[in-house]
Amino acid sequence: MSFDQLGLTDELLKAVAEQGYVTPTPIQQQAIPVVLAGRDVQAGAQTGTGKTAGFTLPLLQLLSEQGAQQKPRPVRALILTPTRELAAQVYESVLTYGKHLPLFSAAIYGGVSINAQIRNLRKGCDIVVATPGRLIDHVHQKNIDLSSVEILVLDEADRMLDMGFMPDIRKIIARIPKQRQTLLFSATFSDEIKALAATVLHNPVEIEVARTGTTAETISERVYGIAREHKRELLSYLIGSGNWRQVLVFVRTKHGADRLGKQLMTDGIRTAVLHGDKTQGARNKALDHFKSGQVAVLVATDIAARGLDIDQLPHVVNFDLPQVAEDYIHRIGRTGRAGLSGEALSLVCPEEAYLLAEIEKLLKRQIPRVADTGYEPVSLKVTDAPKKNAPDKKNGRKDYRHKKPATRAGAKPGSGKQDRSRRK
Repeated sequence: MSFDQLGLTDELLKAVAEQGYVTPTPIQQQAIPVVLAGRDVQAGAQTGTGKTAGFTLPLLQLLSEQGAQQKPRPVRALILTPTRELAAQVYESVLTYGKHLPLFSAAIYGGVSINAQIRNLRKGCDIVVATPGRLIDHVHQKNIDLSSVEILVLDEADRMLDMGFMPDIRKIIARIPKQRQTLLFSATFSDEIKALAATVLHNPVEIEVARTGTTAETISERVYGIAREHKRELLSYLIGSGNWRQVLVFVRTKHGADRLGKQLMTDGIRTAVLHGDKTQGARNKALDHFKSGQVAVLVATDIAARGLDIDQLPHVVNFDLPQVAEDYIHRIGRTGRAGLSGEALSLVCPEEAYLLAEIEKLLKRQIPRVADTGYEPVSLKVTDAPKKNAPDKKNGRKDYRHKKPATRAGAKPGSGKQDRSRRK
């Protein structure tokens, strides 16, 4: 099937062709005709399946067919996303695919000047892409009127639930006309998401292109059983010995991200760090440098687990396993996108064995282990899971923040050839 078989207008087909796309992905094949027909949609699709274009293209067509009836233009389509990065990227998709249409749009999210957003809203916008928190700010300041919204999109609904946005989302929905078209996209469907869908969707068409709790078939997954104190050394070795030019590394905490970033830089590996304490400008800069190849490694917390659209990202590493099993799927979904192959590695210490067990329970399969990591083998047998929010000492963790990375004398910076004296 090609895009011109989906009922899209010439203006949209031209924009799609200019991006080099010829064949729609499965989620696009199923969602676009349904959205064009005016139906509500409940879609389960893993990240990287092309779902953004799956709702953006038909949304643009519906709005362009109806045209703006008043000035300034009222907000007729609202797209809610959990993170700033995802909002910015969905907004870019709206601009890219709508470049040949007489529609106006705005991105509304935190971390940047609210004044510029107010100016854009006052000029009139057909489409607003927003994060819930900043949108609520605009609503309270009466900068935006949602009474004319015809199409509501909830993107990454499960992530918005995880981040505690449901109260804000319900406040927003209360201000939108009940007679509307609603599109809900989620990688996973918990009971809470199903309950939300039941309240906001009307007789929806259910679409699922990948079974909930699965990873893309194009992703090669491996687990390295490794003592916690050797993780950084092994990571640096893998990057250097494999000559990796682009790798996204996930860590659990902001402090851990900063610490690992400094250690990798000490090893001579060009690294940027992305987490919630960074300003929006710093976050944009880190992501831009990573995409352009100015840095080889992006160390990130789970703020980057959703919405990062990085073309042909070859490697994802879980330096720390996520606390929530579903986040494993979201993290490694940054690679293996749009049918391309990718590699996802997890460095798992014995203290994280219970987290690995939960992930494999969700996946309903065991992730392949690397038999010879180059270090003394460790057991990943599950013992009693540590209590949530327990201090590190109770989890048997040590603080290695002052430990300098060992480098073999004469090794070139960034070669990854660390001291192998502790390796077998």
